[in-house]
Amino acid sequence: MCLGIFLTLKIFNIPDITTDGSFTLGGAVTAVMLINNYNPLITLLVVLLAGAFAGIITGIVHAKLKVNALLAGILTMTALYSVNLMIMGRSNIPLVDAQNIFSFFSADSNSQTEGMVLMFFVLFLLLLMGWLLHTDFGIAMRTTGNNEMMARAVGINTSAMKVYGLALANALTALSGYMMVQYQGFVDINMGIGIVISGLGSVMIGEALLKILRKDNLWLQIIFVVIGAIAFRLVLAYALSWTQP
Repeated sequence: MCLGIFLTLKIFNIPDITTDGSFTLGGAVTAVMLINNYNPLITLLVVLLAGAFAGIITGIVHAKLKVNALLAGILTMTALYSVNLMIMGRSNIPLVDAQNIFSFFSADSNSQTEGMVLMFFVLFLLLLMGWLLHTDFGIAMRTTGNNEMMARAVGINTSAMKVYGLALANALTALSGYMMVQYQGFVDINMGIGIVISGLGSVMIGEALLKILRKDNLWLQIIFVVIGAIAFRLVLAYALSWTQP
């Protein structure tokens, strides 16, 4: 999710509020498919497509209909609440005895197995994101975010780049919902409310930590997004500990 927010916020300068809806969308699709005995890997593919579609809607509303990016995200997020409720059929779905991505890789699903699977996904996405942003396609996206007028002047379809970027970002967010639902064992219609704040906080903390090193490297920016996410959770846990009697 933080990598998705990094893509929209730091590459395209778009504060994408669709995150709140696409996070729950990924969880809702995951829960419904798993309780109907679909393979977790097939479920993963459908979740990515669903998240990408949500991003495409936001991208079209913003880039083609010329609606403000923030408002476009809010419109899509609001619509996704009804869509998610329709997919789930109720407000909460428990994943009781349903096969998940953790049990798929190991019959003895425990915290160690979950940690290894999560670590694999994080490392894979870090490498994939870093590689993508260094390709011609990734450079075109970065150029669009840095200087849209110049990007158009050299023949880049900036509207399409924004749609692609939002689709990719929301696919990553839906993947986050996919993992979260299987980790916690249930999906709730309100699980995505305010989740964008966590993502924004993680990106900002990661950026602040990177400034201490006084380096401006794309690979380091991506890595420090993940470090920022961990730091954000540690700070949040520390703050909550002070409320304990």
